[in-house]
Amino acid sequence: MTVSRNQIALLHVAKAKLGLSDPEYRTVLVHLAGVTTSKELDTTGFEAVLGFFQYMGFAPLSARGANYGTRRGMASFAQIELIRTLWHEYTGGRAGEEELTKWLERCWKIASMRFLKAETAPKVITALKAMKSRAA
Repeated sequence: MTVSRNQIALLHVAKAKLGLSDPEYRTVLVHLAGVTTSKELDTTGFEAVLGFFQYMGFAPLSARGANYGTRRGMASFAQIELIRTLWHEYTGGRAGEEELTKWLERCWKIASMRFLKAETAPKVITALKAMKSRAA
């Protein structure tokens, strides 16, 4: 079975994140999966190549925190994940969820992400974007 477009895209993202040149990428494909292009990969080959990229340090994006579910009047999961992502980018990965919670409590009087209201979430997102742009 051949791999999907999303799987091929994931491999190309990994290639870029790892800073591999096109010849290096093709060498990996040939040595690990026996193919010359990612479009020829089967599921086993895809898993081998992705596993190698993960060994080299690539980590696919995934949810970083708890999903509090859909609650009326509260921030959505997408908003919470965007806040976590912006915080991670702003701090360069040096500060985690605990520091984010401290910042929310100090600046927004919110004790936890699960108490973030829907009308406050866009303000927090805008503030984090501004902080990130000033730090860059």
